[in-house]
Amino acid sequence: MIWKFDKEYKWLSNFAPCTIVLNGIAYPSVEHAYMSAKSDDVRWYLKCTDENIKPGAIKKMSRKILLVSNWDSIKIEVMLECLNQKFNQEPYKTLLIETGDAYIQEGNFWGDTFGVSI
Repeated sequence: MIWKFDKEYKWLSNFAPCTIVLNGIAYPSVEHAYMSAKSDDVRWYLKCTDENIKPGAIKKMSRKILLVSNWDSIKIEVMLECLNQKFNQEPYKTLLIETGDAYIQEGNFWGDTFGVSI
C-alpha cells in the first residue's frame, strides 16, 4: 500500500513537476493547472503558468480568487484530465506501472475532507 506521497513516492504528488496543458495553456504541475481552472481570469491563468511560484503557493493563492460558477460540477473532470496527462508522460507513466497492483492513497494530514475513489 502506498499511503503517503513523499520520499520514494513524492512523484505521485500533484506538486511534482510536469507539463500539463489546459485550454491551450501549459502549466508546470498538476496543481498549477488544476488551480488555474478555478477562475476565468486571464491574469490568474498567467500567474499559474509561472514555474517560479511553488505549487503550494498557487494553492494558497487560489483560496482568494473568485471561483467559476460551475467549479463544483467540473472540478473532478479537471483533475482527471490533469492526472491523465501526467501519467501518460514519462517518467510518471513507467513509475505508475511499476507500482503494480499496490493500493495508492494520498496520506492526508492537512484536513482535506474531499475524496474520490477511481
